[in-house]
Amino acid sequence: MSIRVLPDVLVSQIAAGEVVERPASALKEMLENSLDAGATTIEIDLEQGGIKRIRVSDNGSGIARDELALALTRHATSKIASLADLERVASLGFRGEALASIASIARVQLVSREAGMAHAWVIEAEGGRLAAPAPAARAPGTTVDIQDLFFNTPARRKFLKTEATEYAHCAETVRRLALAHPQVAFTLSHNGRVQLRLAAEAPAARVRHVLGDDFERNSIAVDAAAGPLRLAGWVVKPAAATASRDGQHVYVNGRYVRDKLIVHALREAYRDVLHHQLNPAYCLFLELPPEGVDVNVHPAKTEIRFRDSRGVHQFLFHAVERLLAAPVSAGTAPAAPAAAQRAPAWAPQQTPMPLQVNEALAFYAPLAAHASGGAPLQSSGDGIQDSGGLVAPAAQPLPQGGEGDAPPLGYALAQLHGVYVLAQNAQGLVLVDMHAAHERVVYEKLKAALDARAVPAQTLLIPVALTVDARDVAEIAPHLDALAGIGFDLSVTSPTSVAVRAVPWLLKDADPVGLTRAVLAEVAEFGVARLLAERRNELLATLACHGAVRANRRLTLPEMNALLREMEATERAGQCNHGRPTWFQLSLKELDAMFMRGR
Repeated sequence: MSIRVLPDVLVSQIAAGEVVERPASALKEMLENSLDAGATTIEIDLEQGGIKRIRVSDNGSGIARDELALALTRHATSKIASLADLERVASLGFRGEALASIASIARVQLVSREAGMAHAWVIEAEGGRLAAPAPAARAPGTTVDIQDLFFNTPARRKFLKTEATEYAHCAETVRRLALAHPQVAFTLSHNGRVQLRLAAEAPAARVRHVLGDDFERNSIAVDAAAGPLRLAGWVVKPAAATASRDGQHVYVNGRYVRDKLIVHALREAYRDVLHHQLNPAYCLFLELPPEGVDVNVHPAKTEIRFRDSRGVHQFLFHAVERLLAAPVSAGTAPAAPAAAQRAPAWAPQQTPMPLQVNEALAFYAPLAAHASGGAPLQSSGDGIQDSGGLVAPAAQPLPQGGEGDAPPLGYALAQLHGVYVLAQNAQGLVLVDMHAAHERVVYEKLKAALDARAVPAQTLLIPVALTVDARDVAEIAPHLDALAGIGFDLSVTSPTSVAVRAVPWLLKDADPVGLTRAVLAEVAEFGVARLLAERRNELLATLACHGAVRANRRLTLPEMNALLREMEATERAGQCNHGRPTWFQLSLKELDAMFMRGR
């Protein structure tokens, strides 16, 4: 078969197939042109989900009469003029293909008027054939009217979905661009009815109107910079993550993108605080020099390539990870859910809770001494006592109006069902899942100790012998020194047994047999080398779970308060190692509403 040059009509059809997949694709190209033209008001009218009609009208800079035909010609653009321009694209559009591709598969009318011109001009195209420009009436700006999309390619039209589905894609396209351009007013109508109206507004207000009140209520503002990189926007608190990925919006230099590197960096930032397969929502804007990113990767322009991909990945990861790692502070509590998930309970086999109770006693001594008239405090097995009986630190009056030196999580009141700690702070009532909270405290301490290469070991009074699988013995035998580096002193006593001589000091109150078997289980699945490298945090999380206080363990008031103080000083204390929430705040206003006070 001989090689031949394709006719222009067929070339146009191929180009259109790359650029215009559905009505939303055409709408995106038109909106980007309007934004590049400096429009501050954009009106979108759709019929039948955009299949029958897409009309975009703006108040941008307009197109000169002599350039109307060029606007509908392939590879004609005002955005770039040289290879150097292509390597530092700062506009949303730049290929010069969109209008020409759409004109080859639809009936297009282009009306435009430059500022200062006496009137507008209109040009029409049908299936790629252009008519001569003619005078028209409209205010300065441009209107693109696209009708009967794919009218001359019925096979492609059959692949379109229902009217409702196609409209949903178009509406999502408008919302995505509206998020990145809050200074622009958008109006979206479908079949003659206004569906969305957004005035020019502040970025935070635009996010609230597009992503909803729940996103605003559960989000944390991001503002970070490193060299030429700048990140701004919002990420949701881990407790508000859902199974859906629909709430993930990322913009690079104002362009909405779907980039695996960015998604991976953000996923890694949430790794220590995200529950199972939940996905965080975010709206983030990454700014960097145009030459630092290649947007000429795919005709849809949602795929990009960074020239310093590792640097961008690390910047995003650390910016969000530091934000999520902030210790507990007043006013940062997650909202109480309708049905709280509870951490699994284990059979209680618990020795004293490894918290700094003596330090907690010293912290509360001035408060309790003041309440008891200056009498010295004594420690007992059931709490802090003086000559007048039990003095609970939680019983001390809190500062009025939430001001003063009261700690963020307040003072312990009681323990509920051996699982939850109840405390009061200046805002109201705090509920803490003691196992989940203590698990996070122990986990962060283990990480810090390992990072400092200072994991102290607690020698067992009597070594514990374990019968284990011969494969486990063979795997750990060459790595006993490495295991000692994380606090485990093991020795092989036979081809099927090991002796445990020491465990990490932070886990000294946990069951040494259970701890060792947990380590061996991880070793069997991943191997020692991989376990101590890429899966180090997963191993430490498993150990922390074994070392944390169990359900049904009765805590004294000093132990409860010591846990609260540890949480306040611990990074990521709002979630346990598995991403479940560790505490919730119920405000006095919410409590009053429950009991209809003031009504």
